Amino acid sequence: MAEKQSTRIAYGEALKKLGAVDPKVLACDADLAHATMSAYFADEYPDRFYNFGIAEADMMAASAGLAQCGYTVFANTFAIFGAGRAFEQVRNAVCYTKANVKVACSHAGPSCGEDGGSHQAVEDISLMRTLPNMTVLVPADAVEMEKAVFAAAKFEGPCYIRTGRLPTDICTTAETPFEIGKANVLRDGKDAAVIACGIMVPQALIAAEKLAEKGISVKVVDMHTIKPLDEEAVKAAAATGALVTAEEHSIIGGLGSAVSEVLAENSCGVPFERVGIKDRFGQSGKPAALFEEYGLTADAIVAALERVLAKK
Repeated sequence: MAEKQSTRIAYGEALKKLGAVDPKVLACDADLAHATMSAYFADEYPDRFYNFGIAEADMMAASAGLAQCGYTVFANTFAIFGAGRAFEQVRNAVCYTKANVKVACSHAGPSCGEDGGSHQAVEDISLMRTLPNMTVLVPADAVEMEKAVFAAAKFEGPCYIRTGRLPTDICTTAETPFEIGKANVLRDGKDAAVIACGIMVPQALIAAEKLAEKGISVKVVDMHTIKPLDEEAVKAAAATGALVTAEEHSIIGGLGSAVSEVLAENSCGVPFERVGIKDRFGQSGKPAALFEEYGLTADAIVAALERVLAKK
């Protein structure tokens, strides 16, 4: 996993490629095109790009209207604005009407670093997965991001795509499958399992390798789709007898909560722990320092795995 790339850059490149093959694709932005990377699309297809200025609610409502006219609309902004400020419009204009809008949000979680707690959305996945008709995608790396963009465009209906600012490890390949609602097992194992999403997937793989050196076999599941969740993949992971989730998001309402719901509803009595942000806001700092502060590291996953393994 030596190669690194930002998923927001991969998103912008994929959106531009998508525009070349589908003239019904439009892109909207709220004055952040050079940060969300929708600028790649804007430069190539200026007649299909709309900048709404700092008016995220207007952008979401207009995106829904454009979608009702037969277009596939990608609405771009920061996660704190798309999932937070414009929540009502995403709820009522996009999801309630089942509009074919893809809400693509960048700069979520502590990985956006010095932007600080006001901009580090740690609750966006939770907010979006509560909405009826919304599909939620959190790709693991740049390669998977491109697949997610094309899959979202093919999928009819509202979709939330979380992208990241920080260059992160590439842990999938061109051959790794991508199907909405179907998790990928990136590493098999029999002693314990980690279900991860986004930038925590590479960290889960590193954690599994560290435990392999101790003779412990850990399964790593890339849960790129938070909703609809791959329940069979969760149950298969639980069958190892020890389970950990890992996400760059609050442990309340995100991947960890979604997985725990499946475990409870299927009576999977398995030692379980959630690695993520524990009911805190973000803060300004270098991403690496923030990852240590919030326990978003391979070592934190190792420690969680060791705790659940001790309870088997």
